[in-house]
Formats: sequence, C-alpha cells, structure tokens
Amino acid sequence: MPTSDRGIAAGALLLLAACGQSGPQTADTNVLARVEADQAKAAEDDGNILCARGQGALQRTCTVEQAQGERGLILTVRHADGGFHRLLVTRDGRGVVAADGAEPARVTIPDPRSIDVAIGDDRYRLPATIKSGS
Repeated sequence: MPTSDRGIAAGALLLLAACGQSGPQTADTNVLARVEADQAKAAEDDGNILCARGQGALQRTCTVEQAQGERGLILTVRHADGGFHRLLVTRDGRGVVAADGAEPARVTIPDPRSIDVAIGDDRYRLPATIKSGS
C-alpha cells in the first residue's frame, strides 16, 4: 500500500475509533501513538526528509540523491514540485555548504542526530552525526 494510502487509512481508522466516545481514552491514545509511529516509520522507509518552503511547516516530502563529485559528496535535495538544491558535504565541521547557486546554506543543529539547512526560503532537516567539540 503506498504511503499516502496508509495515511488515509490510518486517519479513517482514527475517526472511526473516535465515534461515540465522550472523552479521551487510554486505548485510543495508544492507537493514536501507534498510528503516528507507523506513519513516521513509513515516511522514513521511503527515504523522504523533512523540508519546507517559506514559513510552511516541515513535512516529510523531499527526497535526497547522493553522488560523488570532484569536490566530494554532493546531495541533491528535491522538493515534490521539482525544485531542488545541491549541497556539498564538508569535512571541516560545517556539515554542508551550497554546492552551486548564489545563496549560501545556513546550518543549525536542532538535535544530536540532525542538522537544519536553510537556503533562501527553503529549509531541510538532514540526518547527521554530530561530533563533540572535545
């Protein structure tokens, strides 16, 4: 079943489970948590990453392609609408830099397993291994 169909089916299951309930129930909470975990796992299995344009919320809709170039590993991050950015993975602790284009990549670290990359109004959350400064 495609991921989008799973999400629709899961949403329908949640709506059906809520029918006739007067308040939140522990069993319903467990079902919701399990469905959300399944959706997150399905999205990760698809290889999609969190991304957004402008002020929109991050959604797991972008793909990443990897290619070895003359300067090193190049990541091509693609939006669902066809837009993309190319990022060069650095070895000097910066994470990534814009591989081409006029706008620089701004990198922040939201947690020890990922980096946020912003280029213009586009934002991406990439998996990463953050090394300690010591």
